Amino acid sequence: MTLAVPTICFYLPCLLIFTLFAVYAERKMAAFIQNRLGPMEVGYQGLLQTMADVLKLLQKESIIPTAADKRLFVIAPAWIFTTVIAAFAVLPVTDSWSGAPTTTGVLYSLALVSFKGLGMLVAGWASNNKYARLGALRTIAQFISYEVPLGLSILGVILVSQTLDLQIISSQQGIWGPNIQPTHFLGIRQIDVSQWGGVFAWNIFRMPCLVLGYMIFFIASLAACHRAPFDLPEAESELIGGFHTEYTGLWWAWIMLAEYSLMLLMSLLGTVLFLGSWNTPFPNVGFLKLALWTSGQPGTWAGSLWAIFWLFTKAMLIILVKMWIRWTFPRLRFDQLMHLCWFYLNPAALLILLMTVWFQLLIL
Repeated sequence: MTLAVPTICFYLPCLLIFTLFAVYAERKMAAFIQNRLGPMEVGYQGLLQTMADVLKLLQKESIIPTAADKRLFVIAPAWIFTTVIAAFAVLPVTDSWSGAPTTTGVLYSLALVSFKGLGMLVAGWASNNKYARLGALRTIAQFISYEVPLGLSILGVILVSQTLDLQIISSQQGIWGPNIQPTHFLGIRQIDVSQWGGVFAWNIFRMPCLVLGYMIFFIASLAACHRAPFDLPEAESELIGGFHTEYTGLWWAWIMLAEYSLMLLMSLLGTVLFLGSWNTPFPNVGFLKLALWTSGQPGTWAGSLWAIFWLFTKAMLIILVKMWIRWTFPRLRFDQLMHLCWFYLNPAALLILLMTVWFQLLIL
């Protein structure tokens, strides 16, 4: 199964189910942090509250403002939604179920995430609303800025893996994968991870400076997903709703689904690039063959189920951290947002990239 269509057919139902439960989980987490109950009325402990909200959105009228550019206003939500969904086409699922057969999956994913930002600009501009336009301008300025450290952090992984293929990057981080290299530090061979597997085969261990690279990737992904404390394009206290202020009903639901889908996409992409993808975190240590017991043979049903379990477990843990950050840290000012990117993240990302190049030269 190496075609794009089967991969999207797998991820699309996952996105719908994930959004339903993620909205509920985020409401409950926010309630816990703020010492309240959250949704409690619809279903047991409010479990069906998100489903009730979906039914309400399906029944609401989608209104087009009189002064809006009607054609662009209607196209923008579909643009935002389809670009995010299309980015899942290249994401691998298991060792035997890769995404679309392309050797440039990393570039493809980043390009489509950029197109989503353009869709937000179109949505804000077509609304002919000062709050929506200001939110759209903030979206473009924020994404163009944070795209730089995002790309630089990923470039370190590309240098280590020597490929842009997400499937190969994933397979290199497990006991069954090809081209597993011993880890090095300061040019000194430390440990042969080809039989250990687990966390020792992940990119953040094979190249220790990529731990900092993943931290930069995580912060930049928060900005790309407009998650707090980087939610300035949608700041309710300042811009009502930002670029989607004028959207209602099903169109607004598409935009929200795209935002939660982007959060899942960036979490899965970070897992594939830095955190071992579908590979187990448990290593083979002595007679305890934990990596073998929690992986399964490649190409078997057991191996595929283990791979899906580990891939989504890691992504869900990352998403929980993002939700926790949203309800813990205050929103930055826009000047602080830009200062953090250009004065801290970009120099740090360049330094980490230079360290990665230096380690690679010492290894060779």
